[in-house]
Amino acid sequence: MMQDYKVKSMELKNARILITGGAGFIGSNLCENLLKVGAIVVCLDNLSTGKYENIATFISNPNFKFIKGDIRNLEQCIEASYGCKYILHQAALGSVPRSIKDPITTNEVNINGFLNMLIAAKQNNIKRFVYAASSSAYGDSEELPKIEKSIGNPLSPYAITKYVNELYANIFSKLYNIETIGLRYFNVFGPKQDPKGEYAAVIPKFISRLIKNESPIINGDGQSTRDFTYIDNVVQMVFLSLITENKDALNEVYNTACGKNISIIKLFETIQSELSKFDNNISSIKPIFGPFRVGDIAHSLASIQKAHNLLGYNPLIDVNEGVKISINWYWDNYKDLI
Repeated sequence: MMQDYKVKSMELKNARILITGGAGFIGSNLCENLLKVGAIVVCLDNLSTGKYENIATFISNPNFKFIKGDIRNLEQCIEASYGCKYILHQAALGSVPRSIKDPITTNEVNINGFLNMLIAAKQNNIKRFVYAASSSAYGDSEELPKIEKSIGNPLSPYAITKYVNELYANIFSKLYNIETIGLRYFNVFGPKQDPKGEYAAVIPKFISRLIKNESPIINGDGQSTRDFTYIDNVVQMVFLSLITENKDALNEVYNTACGKNISIIKLFETIQSELSKFDNNISSIKPIFGPFRVGDIAHSLASIQKAHNLLGYNPLIDVNEGVKISINWYWDNYKDLI
């Protein structure tokens, strides 16, 4: 199956694909991998959370076009997607804490911006609209593993916006015959993920602080679990969503994860062990335990059976291997900056 996916991905050669949020962590990795198979990539990003350096190496590629624009501007969405076959909608204002602090901007970007992109897809006759959904849609559901058809009540403004995206995609597929696929990302991590800032994700935060010989902060007692998903698994899911010819796979939402979880304290120990190979002083650093964060859940674990059955998805890299790859990248690229 993996070889079939790699071979079939070559069919994307010369396909014109718009990636919103293409200068972000996930978006720039998608840009890189699509350029490798010969796709024509248009990147739309306002650089509010994305970074120009993430796409700097692509600028000279004749198959790459960068448009600095905002998904809240409908005209820019229509212009950027003109002539495209596919849209990969990755642009969003992430972070549960940020949405709690500023729900208005989160709503404007994640809902208004999403609707603009759907309207652009409709107007420009886009073949398929693949979008970043979120595991936050499961809300207060305690059912494990998380199964796509069973969700709970949202726990944050961010979660509400991402679930509304699914509702809009579903109704646009029914009313306007737009092929949509939503990918509920579970704690994605890997190279190019920003370790800085108030809303940085946990893995780059841990790596950053340990490299600086500082104690990472763990929200809660460390026993919470997450299904961490290395970026290559996300890239595979996106490619499978683009190339699938299975009609039953369309207009659906899929968990994008590994189907395994790990506790936060175990994650810390794994990162600490790997980084200690570069700096032995890191081995003696202890984490600081803070209060449990509002809007968080205690445990998360995805069922990936639906993605396997309908898209042929099989995770490429587990959390331990992903952590090793990420640490090597951060040590080589970021240790003097973080």
